[in-house]
Amino acid sequence: MQQLSTRHLLGIKNLSEEDIQLIFETADSFKEVLNRPIKKVPSLRDITIANVFFENSTRTKLSFELAEKRLSADVVNFASGSSSVKKGETLIDTVNNILAMKVDMVVMRHSSPGAPHFLSRHIRANIVNAGDGTHEHPTQALLDAFSIREKLGDVAGKKVAIIGDVLHSRVALSNIFCLQKLGAEVMVCGPATLLPKYIRDLGVQVEQEVFKALQWCDVANVLRIQLERQQIKYFPSLREYSLYYGVNKKLLNRLNKEIVIMHPGPINRGVELNSDVADSDHSIILQQVENGVAIRMAVLYLLAGLK
Repeated sequence: MQQLSTRHLLGIKNLSEEDIQLIFETADSFKEVLNRPIKKVPSLRDITIANVFFENSTRTKLSFELAEKRLSADVVNFASGSSSVKKGETLIDTVNNILAMKVDMVVMRHSSPGAPHFLSRHIRANIVNAGDGTHEHPTQALLDAFSIREKLGDVAGKKVAIIGDVLHSRVALSNIFCLQKLGAEVMVCGPATLLPKYIRDLGVQVEQEVFKALQWCDVANVLRIQLERQQIKYFPSLREYSLYYGVNKKLLNRLNKEIVIMHPGPINRGVELNSDVADSDHSIILQQVENGVAIRMAVLYLLAGLK
């Protein structure tokens, strides 16, 4: 069996193109499993996985939990809101207590960038980063690229525009790394206040007019405005943001071509994306959700083989 070059999935930066292709090929097999009447395989029957979420999550947590159960793993769920973290327990103490219960893998989301990397240097279990602050969200980038490959046949040579709140998005950074490793061209688009100052150093094109970005791209990945991460006002109002940067059917009808619309969710309908686009034939948003389970199954299966 082919193996990943790393014991953990901490970020896309740590993966090679070969690693990504291996994850995709494994996800293809698991996608076939998910379409069977009995959607379960015994691949991780002897593995215990802890989902350790220090930040709120709905889709990612459900997707990982479903992936784990489809692989027949034993699953332990941990939410910091109802834990000893509230009493001042440290991150390492919390995780070591979980590991003392003979847990093999940890899927972790944390508000601090670098938290999974820190943990990987101190504990023996395999770690999967389910999002660390505004840094990376590797499984989201993998499922996004996998969805593009499924829809358009290949990622190489495709033009992908990432539109919206790039500054606060861990999805954007992981997507840029992943798409570039697979040979795609990447453009970011949004108000200057929501684009990081270093963004051009990552080898991406920068555009501030949303129509020009849509004209350029084959795929538009529209990001959520992350109001919960914004300490100051980055634009006058949501109405004004929607007016200048919202993607609607009228904009798409002005294009002289068909493009693919993606969104990592949850959608702020009527802000970054109108319902007439989110629910249109252009959109592969629900396919992204379905592919998320297959990709996470592939990641967990491949990392479990590296114990």
